[in-house]
Amino acid sequence: MRKLLNTLYVTTPDTYLALDGENVVVLGEEDSPPSRFPLHILEGIVSFGYKGASPALMGACVERGIALTFFSPNGRYLAGVNGKSRGNILLRKAQYRVSDDPLRSALIARSFLVGKVYNSRWVLERALRDHRMRVDETALEAASRSLAVSLNPIANCGDLEQLRGLEGEAATRYFAVFDELILQNKDAFSFQGRNRRPPLDNINALLSLTYTLLSSDCAAALEGVGLDAYAGFLHRDRPGRASLALDLMEELRSVCADRFVLSLINNRVVSPKGFTRRESGAVIMDDDTRKVVLTAWQNRKKEELTHPFLEEKILWGLVPFVQAMLLARHLRGDLDAYPPFLWK
Repeated sequence: MRKLLNTLYVTTPDTYLALDGENVVVLGEEDSPPSRFPLHILEGIVSFGYKGASPALMGACVERGIALTFFSPNGRYLAGVNGKSRGNILLRKAQYRVSDDPLRSALIARSFLVGKVYNSRWVLERALRDHRMRVDETALEAASRSLAVSLNPIANCGDLEQLRGLEGEAATRYFAVFDELILQNKDAFSFQGRNRRPPLDNINALLSLTYTLLSSDCAAALEGVGLDAYAGFLHRDRPGRASLALDLMEELRSVCADRFVLSLINNRVVSPKGFTRRESGAVIMDDDTRKVVLTAWQNRKKEELTHPFLEEKILWGLVPFVQAMLLARHLRGDLDAYPPFLWK
């Protein structure tokens, strides 16, 4: 089991990352003292700046298996530092063979989507259980029933294009009632539909950043067990796209990302004042709000749950790593099928 260490989030745009012995040094303005963090306590470094990092630090991260990822100050993914391929070459060959076979890819893809639809449904059911008097009960119950009905066709589908169509229909039903889950600051955080690149409202800005963080965690988890994060089954090959990481995060979007964003809004952790609309219509999150989100994300990863398949207590931050491990076991032939993460 991989130990959950800390992720260092560097949110100041004008900082430069360097290596000093066994420490990462965060260099800011000339009149501000540098900050130092021991590498041995870190599992990842995420930088939201333009200046970048020294080659020495990049090499040290590669040697120690520390994920070093760069984003723009607005949260757009820029690049990640990857070292030598790790893991059993036989495992990666098995992954590539399945990825090149549409029929075998569909068998794994449908497991991802069963997990996604199942978890999306239980997000709605949890809202009905906890806030029945504050939500549109009829709308949420209808959406939940619709998602439940779609599970069987997805679980029995063996065609990738049909799976994508079924997933699209389920996502439409889920997001059609997502606004009902927002219980505070409805004027500022009203959800009228998913949009990105750029996000056009406050809640989509939060969702985009959180999905990016989850995708980064999934990519690190896959590489950690020896899989290629860029060779997917549902998401097909595209230069520069970590397709398998996007596959893996599908089943985790609603329970890890959506619920997290809803908690930030409903518990008033974030304020509408932390968002600015530009002339282009894009909504930008300010540095202070981004720091609040990143701190809350790291704290959420340290909370415990019982894994539904392993039936063991783990941290939320380890869920992507456990699922990556189970996927690797399936590809090696140790499991007959990939068991999706089914939260309830």
